[in-house]
Amino acid sequence: MAAGTRRVALFVTCLVDLYRPSVGSAAIRLLERAGCQVEVPRTQTCCGQPAYNSGDRTTARELAEGILSAFGGYDFVVVPSGSCGGMLKRHLPHLFDDDPNLRARANALAERTFELVSFLTDILGIDELPAKATPGTVTYHDSCSGLRELGVKLQPRKLLEAAGVHVMEMADPEICCGFGGTFCVKYPEISVRMASDKIREILATGAGTVLAGDLGCLLNIAGRLRREGHGIQVRHVAEVLAGMAEEVQPIGVSGHAGSG
Repeated sequence: MAAGTRRVALFVTCLVDLYRPSVGSAAIRLLERAGCQVEVPRTQTCCGQPAYNSGDRTTARELAEGILSAFGGYDFVVVPSGSCGGMLKRHLPHLFDDDPNLRARANALAERTFELVSFLTDILGIDELPAKATPGTVTYHDSCSGLRELGVKLQPRKLLEAAGVHVMEMADPEICCGFGGTFCVKYPEISVRMASDKIREILATGAGTVLAGDLGCLLNIAGRLRREGHGIQVRHVAEVLAGMAEEVQPIGVSGHAGSG
């Protein structure tokens, strides 16, 4: 490893692993282009957010202990998801409030953990990307956790602009899409209405593609778009920034369209 090379662990996330591995590939491509040595710890599991949000602290803590072991020793942990990144950075440490030693390890992990696009811009200082084929005019959905827990707002727009991608903003890009993890299962009628409101916002921009940094949101939006009969493409921002828009099908096209 060259002097100064950053050793980065990629936290893949469950949804990326099971539904959209191309997002993981895009993340690796972007990080390696930025000069990072990227590793994917094979013993990683779910971040524990579903259990944590449902009040099952026992399961969440067991998963957290495994995460501490799997991701120790890396310079950084990078996550292509604001929600999972928010869990590791903001919530996981509190699972060990009764154990000073584990809390210290969890704090150290949290300090080294970053959402993918914010890591590229805020930590690595990347402000330009190679010119790549783009999906035309896009609009961008700000995922709740990435925006409110990690401050991800301007970073993806900055890199998209650097890549020559034109972003048409929604009137309210920060409004929730209705996914919310288990929220869409517990409150389906409310979730569907929120998703439909988001679809109207997307359509009003005239963009042909909607992007976001959280796969849960994207699956939900893709599902609602398909059910309402709209042909707008749905992609993770990392896929576009990595120049993979022509390599992989839009989200929802090949089967897994989401809950909306």
